Amino acid sequence: MNRTHSRFILNRHDLFRLLGVAGIATLGGYALFETAPWLNSDLQAIKIRQLLEQDSATSAPMRELVRYATLAASGHNTQPWTFAVTQNAIDIHPDYTRRLPAVDPDDRELWISLGCALENLLVAARAVGYAPEVTYPGAADFIRVTLTKTTPQAGAVFDAITVRQNTRSEYDGQIIKIAGLEQTLSLEPGIVRHFVTSPADLERVLAYVNQGNLSQYANTAFVDELIHWIRFNKREALASLDGLYTRSSGNPEVPRWIGQLFVSGTKPQQQADADAQKLRSSSGAVIITSESDDKTAWVRTGQVYERMTLTMTSLNIKSAFLNQPIEVADVRGQFQTAMGLGEAKPQLLVRFGYADAMPPSLRRPVEQVLVNA
Repeated sequence: MNRTHSRFILNRHDLFRLLGVAGIATLGGYALFETAPWLNSDLQAIKIRQLLEQDSATSAPMRELVRYATLAASGHNTQPWTFAVTQNAIDIHPDYTRRLPAVDPDDRELWISLGCALENLLVAARAVGYAPEVTYPGAADFIRVTLTKTTPQAGAVFDAITVRQNTRSEYDGQIIKIAGLEQTLSLEPGIVRHFVTSPADLERVLAYVNQGNLSQYANTAFVDELIHWIRFNKREALASLDGLYTRSSGNPEVPRWIGQLFVSGTKPQQQADADAQKLRSSSGAVIITSESDDKTAWVRTGQVYERMTLTMTSLNIKSAFLNQPIEVADVRGQFQTAMGLGEAKPQLLVRFGYADAMPPSLRRPVEQVLVNA
């Protein structure tokens, strides 16, 4: 699930050098544009992440569960989901108008995103006193969660939902002991996690991350799709409440025309070098695999990922995706063989480590994702 491709290399020195070409008037106008105090993206991000009121006696709890589900990870932060709420169930539907045909032509990562939303919903449901039962996609093209009242089971993983993020910065390289972490993480049928921590194995992973980057950034359709989903400044981010906001990936805000110039001009090797530095700064990586390659396997993959990253978040461990080796079809098979995965299908590649939090990404309000049951 390619959620990290806002990683184009743009620093303030480059920004102001380019702005200088456009003239002092452009620079002054943009300074006002960037600092616009009347636009507050942080406030909007905090609002959608407010704590759930567990003692509400109104119909709000079901809508609150949907809100918690929308805080899940998704490819390019497309939020490719809608929700239908009934008295005792919530259905999660794919929103194919938000698919990514260049990076995800089979909608594999779209369904993984739905699995992430499902896991958030299940964790929140248990926290407020529901016993959820899941019906996975089969003949029906959606996920159904049936809810029965029970004793609330809140905890640190539930609390982590509102602060979880894909932290796309460099990490501090500290060693993290994964033995205890592995034991606390439950799986789904047919899904396996493979932790990669030795320097030699991480370099092997890196070789395929590089291959994926070189392929993707040489693909015009991929770059155009990426540019479409980047929100280069707070105006764009607040207008759409989705996509890859530059501040959330550590890049400065710029007018769209400047951002487009930099992204479209990014050299494949330049991007590969930047991601190599990020992986080498990490404590390790995790490959999530599945026995099969269908919608149910993809949904379960998303659940296992979200479960893992929520647990990591509760322990102050940051994580981010480097899915290039899995998104490029020709590289995926090579990566599977090189990492000794056998017949298991690689679905996600995640790096992890310690780092400071980044500004949170935005989400659409519940009203925009609800549909009639």
